[in-house]
Amino acid sequence: MEVSIQETAVVRAVKSPFDHDHVLSLSHVDMDRNLTVTLRYLRVYADNPGQEADPFHVITAALSAALVRYYPFAGTLLRRISDGRFELHCHAGDGVPVVRASVNFPLSHVNNFDAEVDEEFSGRMLPDPDPDGSSIRPMTLQVTRFSCGGFVLGAAVHHAICDGLGATLFFNAMAELARGSGQMTIDPIWDRTTLLGPRNPPRLEFPIQEFLSLDKGFSPYTGSGKRVVKECFNVKAEWLDHLKKILHHQSGSKFTTFEALGAFIWRARTKSCQVPIHEKVTFAYSINIRKIANPPLPAGYWGNGCVPMYVHLTAEEVAEQPIWKTADSIKKSKRNATAEYVSSFVDFQELHYEDGISGGRRVSGFTDWRHLGHSTVDFGWRGPVAVVPLSRHLLGSVEPCFFLPGKETETVKVLVHLEDDVILSFRQEMDKLKNLQEYGLQSAI
Repeated sequence: MEVSIQETAVVRAVKSPFDHDHVLSLSHVDMDRNLTVTLRYLRVYADNPGQEADPFHVITAALSAALVRYYPFAGTLLRRISDGRFELHCHAGDGVPVVRASVNFPLSHVNNFDAEVDEEFSGRMLPDPDPDGSSIRPMTLQVTRFSCGGFVLGAAVHHAICDGLGATLFFNAMAELARGSGQMTIDPIWDRTTLLGPRNPPRLEFPIQEFLSLDKGFSPYTGSGKRVVKECFNVKAEWLDHLKKILHHQSGSKFTTFEALGAFIWRARTKSCQVPIHEKVTFAYSINIRKIANPPLPAGYWGNGCVPMYVHLTAEEVAEQPIWKTADSIKKSKRNATAEYVSSFVDFQELHYEDGISGGRRVSGFTDWRHLGHSTVDFGWRGPVAVVPLSRHLLGSVEPCFFLPGKETETVKVLVHLEDDVILSFRQEMDKLKNLQEYGLQSAI
């Protein structure tokens, strides 16, 4: 399946957003070492018979208008010599690279990317964000047109510049402009060092060191060197309902889909990988702090507005205890999400950044993309028919798990990354989810 590259355009702001070169400082949440990754994902748009415009022209024009306010996306991320922290260098005339590409078959040929698609082909739907390694571009885009009139918008966005919610805020602003709005509904706000900077003096009033490790020289994204593969599981609503009923019957507590399904998958992964029973394993996820921070972050804040949360257990606990106990540990971890946790997390980054902060060495990262607002990003072709994450470095994990919206209401599409020698065992564990009804409410899960 060939992808033809027509051009690479550098899209600049339609009018100059500033008159002198300058450097922007990032927040201490932006500079979390676990965020030194590029998020790569696709938005897939079906043809809209009422839309005759070329999506490349529509999107680049909207990007040019949006960059007047979101000009940091056109900058360059560099590390300071003094302490190795990122900062953003903005130069007059900088722009965002956008690749124009096409393929000679329809989206239906790859099932609208809703099912498994060859990973090499999916990877050609977006450009390499840093081909020479000399600097880091915060964002690169690619628009690939299919013969049916549909297209794929591939995005590579460096996590230090924003999280998923911040990126969606930007793409929604672009989409507004593409649909003919003369202005953005929400004005972007940068003020990162003031809103999420360390206290003076920094102090740890929350025991943040119980969750974070200091491991100088350790990189969370080195991996074992084994081949990692990805696989999708469509989890039906009735399976989830039955799982949650069982856990409620056993514990007396109600669990969300994220807590119940996350605990089930964490156990399946731990058992499949045959982790030594006394080894510590970690469930990592992000929690939105926009309303938790003191003061709350303004609506237009588009930097990283989430902090990682961790659940540490032994492999034996995860693999052998009833799943409701693991789900309960995930539920209880959310209670730590307070303004003081946020402040102590920021201050810990200030005090120990050079000491190598991590969440541990065997981290399973879980992220929920069902509520990020992807479906609202409408450039005139209606919302995307699929959103496909391509990154596998996230939250200090080289084998992340994504919860994505399924085709049917309440169905969850689970995208997992695992070393290929444990995939068969993991499938067997996941099969137990669809067979729960055979065991009834007394099932010992």
